[in-house]
Amino acid sequence: MATCFITQPIHLRAVRFMHEQGFQTRFASQPTMEAVIAEVGDAEAVITRDLGFSADAIAAAPCLRIIACHGSGTNRIAVAAAARRGIPVTRAVNANSRSVAEMTIALMLAAARRICAADTAVRQGNWGFRYEGPGIELHGRTLALVGFGAIARHVAQIAGAGLGMKVMAWSPSVPEDVFAAHGAERVEDIGDLLRQADVLSLHRPGDASGRPLLDRHHLSLLNPSSLIVNTSRGSAIDTQALRDLLVAGELQAAALDVLPHEPPAPDEPALSAPSLVLTPHIGATTEDALVRMAMMCVHQIMDCLAGKTPAHVVS
Repeated sequence: MATCFITQPIHLRAVRFMHEQGFQTRFASQPTMEAVIAEVGDAEAVITRDLGFSADAIAAAPCLRIIACHGSGTNRIAVAAAARRGIPVTRAVNANSRSVAEMTIALMLAAARRICAADTAVRQGNWGFRYEGPGIELHGRTLALVGFGAIARHVAQIAGAGLGMKVMAWSPSVPEDVFAAHGAERVEDIGDLLRQADVLSLHRPGDASGRPLLDRHHLSLLNPSSLIVNTSRGSAIDTQALRDLLVAGELQAAALDVLPHEPPAPDEPALSAPSLVLTPHIGATTEDALVRMAMMCVHQIMDCLAGKTPAHVVS
């Protein structure tokens, strides 16, 4: 009977299905890499979420045959170390893209209409908040997408057809015809994109060096009336530079579902920034997406242990 070690909670439907298929499951006692390393033991399969799976964890798992990532990002998984052992690493490709796209739109609207600040004002008895500054109507505004993968394409469709926004995007690796097919104008230079943005939405990670994709220089190219939304990777944006712009009034508002370090340290700049909406990396946390991601991981594991090549193996 094969054992699957699960680093963080997944949907119970997938756990029940694994048991029906004859698998044993074990969960990490804590969502930390230290606990994972100590407890992975003789598991043949691992499902991990945003915790990832380190080279030390791989070394601690002598029977490991597959690592299934419960999401699309494998930046916290030691893919090279797994490859040296011949262990495939899989992704739950597109299983959460619609949910993250809808979260992006929700954050965009929350920032534009000051939803969180308005809620706080009402609870504190400040009904006069309604006179303290207007929100922003998104219809007719320019949405600038940094990256144009599956999530960004969903965002383009919702924002364009639903909100009447003009959609532009920068993504050097995406073919020209894809932009037109999804109602977005392709922009060749990221600087040009930033200068035209009313709303900027990030859908690419920071680069392999760990430097943010949008640093202080890039952020300074935005208009003071612009909004920023990030549902991609926390490392994609310099949060200190973002905070400085918000404090100086050189940026209208921002909304982040991801931060460079999660959970954030008390001195994380975003925590003390004005006009900033924060959520705890819940873009993919819908019932629908959680079921799809977990079940995709289970089927990838079943295929691998049956001697088949699982879908969506990371090269």
